[in-house]
Amino acid sequence: MSHFEAFILALIQGLTEFLPISSSAHLILPSAIFGWADQGLVFDVAVHVGTLLAVIGYFRKEVVSLLSAWIGSIFKKQHNAESKLAWMIVIATIPACIFGLFMKDIIELYLRSAWVIAITTIVFGLLLWWVDARATQKDDEYQADWKRAVFIGLSQAAAMIPGTSRSGATMTAALYLGFTREAAARFSFLMSIPIILLAGSYLSLGLVSSDTPIQLNVLAIGISVSFVSAYACIHVFLKLVTRLGMLPFVIYRLLLGAGLIAFLISQ
Repeated sequence: MSHFEAFILALIQGLTEFLPISSSAHLILPSAIFGWADQGLVFDVAVHVGTLLAVIGYFRKEVVSLLSAWIGSIFKKQHNAESKLAWMIVIATIPACIFGLFMKDIIELYLRSAWVIAITTIVFGLLLWWVDARATQKDDEYQADWKRAVFIGLSQAAAMIPGTSRSGATMTAALYLGFTREAAARFSFLMSIPIILLAGSYLSLGLVSSDTPIQLNVLAIGISVSFVSAYACIHVFLKLVTRLGMLPFVIYRLLLGAGLIAFLISQ
């Protein structure tokens, strides 16, 4: 992988990981259009590290507060709004872990195709539009209970289907349940921390057991570019989503999906 390829792929990963527009749909574009090789396990680990550092860094105050409250609820039996939210995030993470454990191979074999990504990009974009247009937007993330956490967690599990978008699916579910747009985004971003950590750890285990050569310069580019782009993306999205809503991202998804279909038909 060249430095230019590493930069572009890390930029794509950072910008699309937290937007409701599907990072998998974007990551197939360079290989489909330019014929670039698969980015490889080392680079996957690098961009996971970068995006994880970005979301932890941006929500550092919330992360410290939630983590300390969660630990306090376990060892000191102290319960408050922060500990409740922390437990809801834990509960919401479980479905994706179970789904990933049993369905990963099936997804890799049968669903990781450009056609699937194109169709799911459009279908789940329309679902996001429908839900956002009818959302009551009355609750913040602290109103999450275990039923809501499970529902949002199931949507995160379904987002393992390429093209769905993890953030798009979880925001759609949260909006459907009555969260405000900002609360839906914040809950989705906080949910991403344990799932990205687990995914990165899983990839790292595969890296340790493989003999894949490590290019430290490419690794550094992947981490730094994905970190900066993801951090900026989170900041801008939270500033704009309450004013613009989800419609711009819906339109973008529809155009992207239609473009992918047109490209596939032309081949």
